[in-house]
Amino acid sequence: MPIPVTIADDSLMSRKAVRRALPEDWDVEITEACNGKEALEAANSGKAEVLFLDLTMPELDGFGVLKYLHEQQSKTVVIVISADIQPEAKLLVDSLGAFRFLQKPLQPAQLREALFDVGLI
Repeated sequence: MPIPVTIADDSLMSRKAVRRALPEDWDVEITEACNGKEALEAANSGKAEVLFLDLTMPELDGFGVLKYLHEQQSKTVVIVISADIQPEAKLLVDSLGAFRFLQKPLQPAQLREALFDVGLI
């Protein structure tokens, strides 16, 4: 049974990069979100067992998404993929329950390692 995955990023190019970096043998059903509100809609409708989340997005940023999921005690596995690598951002992301913080541009090996660590592959 495919794992419901949502890729949330306002950049189409970034969403495509995440798709390309996913392991080919990983059985997933992918939903895309262009902003934080769409990401939360996907999570609330069961389409984001795994959420790849950018931090800088319109309408609701990644921090807002993480805060909401944290407050709801969501079981969604969140992997942040962002160019914002400031130590303060990483600490906040960690405190809000993100599993991993990966830097853009995304490296497929980093993503595979993160997925392996969480037991998804």
